[in-house]
Amino acid sequence: MVAFILFTMIVYYLPLSRIRAEIDGDLAALATEIQRLEIVRSPDGSVSIAIAPDLSTLRTASTFFVVTDLHGEGGIRSRNLGTFEGLLDPAGLVGETQVYHDVTHGDASLRVITVPLYEYVDGQKVHVGYVQVARLFDTYERFSRFLILGLFAGFAGATASLFLAVLVTPSSFKPLEDIADVARQITNADDLSRRVPYTEREDEVGILARSFNQLLERLENLFQTQQRLLADVSHELRTPLTTIRGNVDLMRRMGEVDEDSLQIIQEEAERMTRLVGDLLLLARADAGSLPLERKKIELDGLFFEMYRQVSLIGKNVTVQMKEIDQVCVMGDPDRLKQLMWNLIGNAIKYTPAGGQITLSLSQKDGWACIEVADTGVGIPPQDLPYIFERFYRVDKARTRHQQGGSGLGLSIARWIAQAHGGRISVVSEVGVGSTFSVWLPALSNTLPMAEENGDLEATRPGMRVLSVPFRRP
Repeated sequence: MVAFILFTMIVYYLPLSRIRAEIDGDLAALATEIQRLEIVRSPDGSVSIAIAPDLSTLRTASTFFVVTDLHGEGGIRSRNLGTFEGLLDPAGLVGETQVYHDVTHGDASLRVITVPLYEYVDGQKVHVGYVQVARLFDTYERFSRFLILGLFAGFAGATASLFLAVLVTPSSFKPLEDIADVARQITNADDLSRRVPYTEREDEVGILARSFNQLLERLENLFQTQQRLLADVSHELRTPLTTIRGNVDLMRRMGEVDEDSLQIIQEEAERMTRLVGDLLLLARADAGSLPLERKKIELDGLFFEMYRQVSLIGKNVTVQMKEIDQVCVMGDPDRLKQLMWNLIGNAIKYTPAGGQITLSLSQKDGWACIEVADTGVGIPPQDLPYIFERFYRVDKARTRHQQGGSGLGLSIARWIAQAHGGRISVVSEVGVGSTFSVWLPALSNTLPMAEENGDLEATRPGMRVLSVPFRRP
């Protein structure tokens, strides 16, 4: 407010002083010009000056002059004064002093300069009269009034703005203070579950609140995932270590090597090796340091290769391969094999004896679709959104030892699919079975698929079926 008052004073006085100075300068110049003219004395002793006609008339209707003697009588005056007979500034006759006065005549405001008039007699300068030059001051006064009104309106606006700022500012900054409070509470209490309000607002504060809540939610999910991962890894490693230690203690008490105990130790060591390997793979993938080879792959040929590997598994299920399209993708063959193996192995693991697993490869709208369907136990609907999370267990009562897996296969499969620019999804029904689908970007041109003599039975163009039962020996 102090700054505004100072600004107002500068704005008010600076232009008015400049206008007044310009007017005074013009008046002084005209008065000096009249002073230099020849003085003429009338027979009655009055003083006059020989004025040129154009100066007497004056081209500017707002400028006037009067020449008078020491007593304010006689002399001459500009023609634009009309019938005005008096002095322009009666108070200006104050000796030999040049003075400026603001004078009012009727409705007219004048700025008048009065200067002494001299005559040289016998080489001596004698004061014989006065010259008064005036200019209408109405424009100056109108500008002054307009400026005063403008500054008053500005002052009123500034006062109102200050008043509104005092009222509105606390409520405007209240959301930011709440966000800062939540941030401090999270820092002090390590509680990432807190959220800030104002998410329903559509202004910048609402956008900030929603973004902050999204950040907190992401941090909370990452923190919970980390805690759950640590707990799951500890649990998964503790079980085989306990088994190994128990069998070692048993053999020590027996005083001899037990083949069954050694077999169990070997199996648990292998399971720990797989677990640590899977964890290392996911850790490298999260860090972005796991390289992927990029080359053209005949996905149908890779599919048959996986089928031959599956034939080594002993379980009373039937694996059927059908709807094989010729399709090529760009990717890493080893990682794609790992993806297929995780899905097929998972299907075999959860399909009871006598069940069936169906494999298919098709090309749809520029995508290669790999499907692995089984007639296993199925997945409850409430567990479907979480099955790709690390160590997530659908049946909490079962252990990894009973299932024989590390609990990371589906997480690795999802990462491989996403790393190749694709996605993975699942459809399942309890007691009916599950179908996992992997979508990968397909190349536009495909290579001919090699025919296996005696292994393929063409049923229709673009579809072949190969069924082989697997029996436990």
